[in-house]
Amino acid sequence: MNFQAAIFDMDGLLLDTERVCLTVFEQACHAVGIPFLRDVYLSVIGRNAAGIEQALTAGYGPQLDYPALHKEWRQRYDAVVKHQAIPVKQGVIELLQWLKANRIPTAVATSTQKEIATIKLRLAQIDHYFDSLTTGCEVTHGKPDPEIYLLAAKRLGVTPTQCVAFEDSNNGVRSAMGAQMITFQIPDLVQPDEEIRALGHHIRPSLTQVLCDLQHSLVSK
Repeated sequence: MNFQAAIFDMDGLLLDTERVCLTVFEQACHAVGIPFLRDVYLSVIGRNAAGIEQALTAGYGPQLDYPALHKEWRQRYDAVVKHQAIPVKQGVIELLQWLKANRIPTAVATSTQKEIATIKLRLAQIDHYFDSLTTGCEVTHGKPDPEIYLLAAKRLGVTPTQCVAFEDSNNGVRSAMGAQMITFQIPDLVQPDEEIRALGHHIRPSLTQVLCDLQHSLVSK
């Protein structure tokens, strides 16, 4: 396993935000008088703003008042993530410290808007580990398109095939694999189905296990 840089998704991978987001989405649905469709919600994980609107409209139908739903959802979500630290996931700090000790450049490639992503990383006190931040509002095509990972690699000055990517969502995995990166998936709310598993990437239960794999790989060189 040969890599020169590490690129991380954020929500559900570095930070335990997906359950917060799901809860406030359900609250927003009730507030605007529509049913909470869990499967539809799960289909948007990993997508940027445009992708989320497209997926929700497809799932709920053209009668959906998306602006009203989005407003309720955004207000409730921001009230949480803009003012309190979201817990980091298992193994995050240890992996980031190991990468830093080995002078491996790191970046975040998240579908989240830049302002919110910056706040989340700062409140969680992990922003200083990263050399670059690339967000969904900076690309034309969001995940599962590979554009965001290709841009993140370009900003680090590293060839995409020499990057290792870390994701939780199936959309994110498709994005990283499309960029031809070494890809690890640490599933959160959504487990990979047979189609995703067939992509041939690495699936691990936590970043703690990923760190063990990378340490072993380095020692074996």
